Amino acid sequence: MKYNSDIAIDILHKKQKIFFNSQVTQSNSFRIKKLKGLKKEINFREKDIYEALKRDLGKSEFESMTSEIVLVEKEITKMIKMLPIWNRPHRTKSSLVNFPSKDYLIPEPYGNTLIISPWNYPFQLAVTPLVGAIAAGNTVVLKPSEFAPYTCELIKEIIKNVFDEGHVAVLEGDGSVASDLLQKKWDYIMFTGSTSIGKIVAKAAAEHLTPTTLELGGKSPCVIDKTPPIGITAKRLVWGKFLNCGQTCIAPDYILVHEDIKEKLIQKVIHQIEKAFGKNQQDSEDYGRIAHKNHFNRLKKSLENQNVIYGGQMAEKELFFGPTLVDNPPLISELMQEEIFGPILPIISYKEEEEIHKILEKRERPLAFYVFSKRKKFIDQLFKRYSFGGGVANDSIIHFANDNLPFGGVGHSGMGAYHGKFSFKNFSHYKPVIKRAYWFDIPGRYAPYPKSLSLLKLLLKNL
Repeated sequence: MKYNSDIAIDILHKKQKIFFNSQVTQSNSFRIKKLKGLKKEINFREKDIYEALKRDLGKSEFESMTSEIVLVEKEITKMIKMLPIWNRPHRTKSSLVNFPSKDYLIPEPYGNTLIISPWNYPFQLAVTPLVGAIAAGNTVVLKPSEFAPYTCELIKEIIKNVFDEGHVAVLEGDGSVASDLLQKKWDYIMFTGSTSIGKIVAKAAAEHLTPTTLELGGKSPCVIDKTPPIGITAKRLVWGKFLNCGQTCIAPDYILVHEDIKEKLIQKVIHQIEKAFGKNQQDSEDYGRIAHKNHFNRLKKSLENQNVIYGGQMAEKELFFGPTLVDNPPLISELMQEEIFGPILPIISYKEEEEIHKILEKRERPLAFYVFSKRKKFIDQLFKRYSFGGGVANDSIIHFANDNLPFGGVGHSGMGAYHGKFSFKNFSHYKPVIKRAYWFDIPGRYAPYPKSLSLLKLLLKNL
């Protein structure tokens, strides 16, 4: 059943409120049972997931396993193991002002949550936040992207086989369905997608003062000085940039490379592209496809009047867009104004380090920031000077896979963070609670107040 009307959304919204108010999601045992059920269903449908991702994005089984399924299963496993620890009251240090007392931070679910997920990693970016919301005890309405229809339909089937609709439900449909959902009052909203749509989500959430997590994007730079080994640098760049056909929010968006090694780097990048995907990437089983025609046309348009030095091959019928290198694009061009989100890699040279800053300082804070260098001081100075969601020295995108690190943006690249413990925290409100005893009160607390304040002031300042 597709929920494509206000009436159906309204019914589901009320049903989830009733389910949450029943208090059934409060127990660890219930949450763990559902997480185990979800993991079992994912394992059972693994081949179906591969097939759906292949049909939606042309992904190989290896890429689907490493960048989608394994990350989700790892998240579920960690939640099951750590939930009893993360979900208990945490004793905190008391203040002498409240003596005698016991002070706590108690995690509680927000309640009814809405998750809107994107099409570029349609399984992983839908289910990973869902796992965090379930572990924290919330109900969830999940709206996957209509641009990954096969994966969306499969997620719906998986969820239906594990969860009561009042607990978790999947709504299919286009942007109008998302708009209808955003008109409702939610207790928490998580959105993953573009900055432009993120602003719309934030505006809708503000109408109800709903807290949000926004996982957005931006133009993530990659700075390369003249010191790193060029071969391994190129290899790591090609992997991070062309994974998922470049449709990764933390992919290196453009390169700023020292002019002394630029030509050698370009040749090594070309070598690594052809080593990974062959000279004719259209025939490679490991090279994906663009998700939909509108995005294909946007990428195609961004190459107009650019100096393409490698690639540029396209086959619109099958949405093939080959790995493409662009030399020194104008900074005011469309290619350098918006996040590329595809297999186009602009390469810009610099001579003096000040040229790097002139480019970076004019841009919004990105989701990721990469530096390749053997100079520790150079790396540390860049990481300290610029604000970004997450950074990596001498590699690309690997920080996403470490669930001990929070993943999220800052400013135009988003707000809030998740993965592992941070997912549980993201979907939990930590309420402070103090339990006092009756046998003591600080003298002078109640009126009539003492006439001399000096002693009391000194006491309060040191409590």
